Amino acid sequence: MIREVQPGEGALVAEALHELRPHRGADDIPALVDAQRAEGYRVVASFVGDVVVAAAGFRLSTNLALGRAIYIDDLVTLPRARGQGHARALLEWVAAEAVRLGCDHVHLDSATHRHPAHRLYLGARYDIAAFHFVRSV
Repeated sequence: MIREVQPGEGALVAEALHELRPHRGADDIPALVDAQRAEGYRVVASFVGDVVVAAAGFRLSTNLALGRAIYIDDLVTLPRARGQGHARALLEWVAAEAVRLGCDHVHLDSATHRHPAHRLYLGARYDIAAFHFVRSV
């Protein structure tokens, strides 16, 4: 089952998001999810029973480069649930939400070493459209 995680339910996705963002304490993730909500962040999750096995965090934005678009900040499946279609289902859910919201595109970044994720994105009709540059300050 896929459903959007509501305010105050951040603990449901803490284990999954901690898998992707291990530099954040698992106990800190619910508050961070709620803090991001003030900036338009939303989370959708794939459940097996009552347990979240995959999650996607995203936001709607409009800018000159992308127009009206959804940007996926976080997409992760717990190791024990990989290869079962959860991430692909979340990508499809987000794409349908983008259509509903009148977006032209869905965007995401992926670390260069995440080859299994790249295969997923390419198989889900994403294109490699840019390089992403970062400068620490």
